Amino acid sequence: MRRPISVRMVGPLEWVVYPALMAVLATVVLSIPFRLFGLTLPEPVFPLVLAYAWPMIRPAAIGPIVLFVLGLFLDLYWGGQFGLWALALMIVYGAMLLARAFMSGHATVVNFALYVGCVALAFFVAYVVTALRLNNAPSVMALIGQMLPTLLLFPVADWLVQKFDDNDVRFV
Repeated sequence: MRRPISVRMVGPLEWVVYPALMAVLATVVLSIPFRLFGLTLPEPVFPLVLAYAWPMIRPAAIGPIVLFVLGLFLDLYWGGQFGLWALALMIVYGAMLLARAFMSGHATVVNFALYVGCVALAFFVAYVVTALRLNNAPSVMALIGQMLPTLLLFPVADWLVQKFDDNDVRFV
């Protein structure tokens, strides 16, 4: 006899709005001007975690819309080129939609490799767009200085995917 499986219904507040607000809050908190031994706080690109996780959780129209808005927020908040991070996040989201079949049910090592690929793709897009816009190559050390803390966010991305993996994420 089969036992019924309990599936928890999850609305868009839990898998879209709350993580997006947490990404905004984390971006603002880590950009405070705090120095310790001459070092500042890292500034990872928190919405990249969402661009990686949301296609696996539920590929819906609300994900790219919120990512686009988060990208524009990053551009305005950091004073960068308007549309740069929105473009990078959209490209990563699209790439993860294509790689979604490879993401499901694999070991954490495979998911980490996909996350590294996503981060590399986003920063490559940002580097190329900035270089073309300014007619000058940006600092590679600054790029690596922002890329490494973003890579260290993989446990958060993996947790987000695992949290909503067995839930029903329809709009309730």
